[in-house]
Amino acid sequence: MSFFIFIGRMSEGDSVGESIHGKPSVVAAFFTRVGQIYQSWLDKSTPFYAVRWAVTLLLTAVYMIRVYILQGWYIVTYALGIYHLNLFIAFLSPKVDPSLLDEDEGPSLPTKQNEEFRPFIRRLPEFKFWHSATKGIVIAMICTFFDAFNVPVFWPILVMYFIMLFCITMKRQIKHMIKYRYLPFTHGKRTYKEET
Repeated sequence: MSFFIFIGRMSEGDSVGESIHGKPSVVAAFFTRVGQIYQSWLDKSTPFYAVRWAVTLLLTAVYMIRVYILQGWYIVTYALGIYHLNLFIAFLSPKVDPSLLDEDEGPSLPTKQNEEFRPFIRRLPEFKFWHSATKGIVIAMICTFFDAFNVPVFWPILVMYFIMLFCITMKRQIKHMIKYRYLPFTHGKRTYKEET
């Protein structure tokens, strides 16, 4: 009989993050509060893109110095480089790939001088690019504290392979940009001179 009473009480709080009495557990409340504080700081940092990128470059320099001094964790650095390359390609790519659209389907990028100006919409916005790149650097930095991630490799081969991969990927991206006539960098709405 007491077993069934115990099961009945367990079912009172069987949603995730709730205690037996239906109130949020202390652990769930703590992580919810930490998530809210983190999101608040992210929201406050949005307009300060130069400061955000300066902090990310500083973290990158600290990470590189750490890897150089420790003489290891080259696989982690290589993985971080590949991750940043993928983020950069997504940052340079349009949200809607013009190669997937038919010529008559949907809006297209302007190809002539007298067409309407449409700003470039990225697949990966600048803020998400910065946030993901910074998280990647922090995770790579944390990995350097664990010897399990220090796989012995001949690092010059990784550097050569990364340079080759970077060149091939960027060549393909630039050809795509030339073929579909778009530039991933716009500086605001185009202005026209008054004719008098």
